Amino acid sequence: MDSKKHSVKNKFLFTLNLLLVVGLLTACTSVQSTMVVPPIVSPTQSTLEADSTTPYPSRPVYAPGTLVDYAAQDGDNLAAIASHFNTTVEEILEANPLLPKTITTLQAGFQLKIPIYYETLWGSQFQIIPDALFVNGPAQTGFDAVAFVNSQPGWLKNYTVFADEKMRTGGQLIELVALNFSISPRVLLALAEYQTGALSEPVLADNLKTYPLGYEEQFHKGFYLQLVWAASLLNNGYYGWRNGSLDEINRTDGTLEIPDPWQNAATVAFQHYFSQKLSLNQYNQAIRENGFIRTYTSLFGDPWLNVQPHFPGNLQQPELVLPFAVGKTWAYTGGPHESWWGSGEPYGALDFAPATSGGGCSPTDEFAVALADGLIVRTEPAIAVLDLDKDGNERTGWVIYYLHLGLDDLVSQGKLVKTGDTIGHPSCEGGSATGTHVHVARKFNGEWIIADGAIPFNMEGWIAKNGSRPYLGTLTRKGNVITASDSASGKSAITAGLK
Repeated sequence: MDSKKHSVKNKFLFTLNLLLVVGLLTACTSVQSTMVVPPIVSPTQSTLEADSTTPYPSRPVYAPGTLVDYAAQDGDNLAAIASHFNTTVEEILEANPLLPKTITTLQAGFQLKIPIYYETLWGSQFQIIPDALFVNGPAQTGFDAVAFVNSQPGWLKNYTVFADEKMRTGGQLIELVALNFSISPRVLLALAEYQTGALSEPVLADNLKTYPLGYEEQFHKGFYLQLVWAASLLNNGYYGWRNGSLDEINRTDGTLEIPDPWQNAATVAFQHYFSQKLSLNQYNQAIRENGFIRTYTSLFGDPWLNVQPHFPGNLQQPELVLPFAVGKTWAYTGGPHESWWGSGEPYGALDFAPATSGGGCSPTDEFAVALADGLIVRTEPAIAVLDLDKDGNERTGWVIYYLHLGLDDLVSQGKLVKTGDTIGHPSCEGGSATGTHVHVARKFNGEWIIADGAIPFNMEGWIAKNGSRPYLGTLTRKGNVITASDSASGKSAITAGLK
């Protein structure tokens, strides 16, 4: 295709943006053995039972390869859509000849024809909240979780806990987990209210004090660690659907469902979360019109009004360098793995390590460097966050996240840096580490960007690929393959700045 025709097709593709029509949410609430009732009108128990056991509306049994209509959703990519509809990228491209083969993300609302291959046990078609309101992105700018919690009568405003090296109030705790996992603080507050009455009940019920969110595990006692578990589980569901790896919901009664192919990532995140600890009836209640969304709406209004997608069509990563100085040789020690300290998805981070004379966690004179020009928008023990659009807001635009930096010579918050400027020394500080290294990950508009996905991690042309499990994997450039290893020799060695 010549460049003029390609330009015309691209222009046509990205100007097609249809409005998504969503019904207004109905009003009633639920009574559940593990949930606290929000302070809204309650129906009778018989109504609740009927509502929570009503079967999902069924999809037709499509003949194999039937073309169905699909409006692209915020952040969609072809590989994930193919997984959801049990088809292939090649078949989608054949059915949609105007789509460039190299497209990354799809413009929200763009109309596609998708070859569908029917699977049994498709789940709920009801969508809970938009993806843009699930992540800690632009829509959360200006929201003060501390002030909001303190304005409510619930027990959370009087709650204090030692978390991340200091005492924190309930609102500060919400902000901490929202920042660390990049999940909307509104989502976390609505979840805390739905399950524990954190904003409406003056006292936390005795049966909820040890495991308030229902995860009965000895290393996750108390509200803070329960919230960390919840945030990690929500991210597992969100990013598993985003990258196409999550293909079923396993419920507590041993049954399973396949997420509806038309679902969005945020809804699947809640389905995945609520399926872990609730009975089937409680699960069906939580994910539908009168469940969690009823609480969210009572606190923050209808999430589907004036939705602003947080992903553009065909999003591209800016040019990045390796996280160490030109001419230096470091080891590629960790392939795609957890972006934050949670467990499981998203696998957005990579690890690099300099050679150290003592091995293990020995100190080093080597520096991690800026992957691009930007503003250091946040520094904390072991952490630096580089804001590439320099607007001072970590929730907007491209952001580079550094972990495991030592306190000595750590870059100062508010500093403007150029590509290759020093950020800090690699170390073992911050979380679990067995050797001196630096961990780098990317976010765009609050969403962690998966290292091996539609927009792969690309530094100086080295492209990240997943391995058979987290931390394994490769970097590939021009036919050269670097394999992740815990040694700075052999196949793991990589030199910055080589053309």
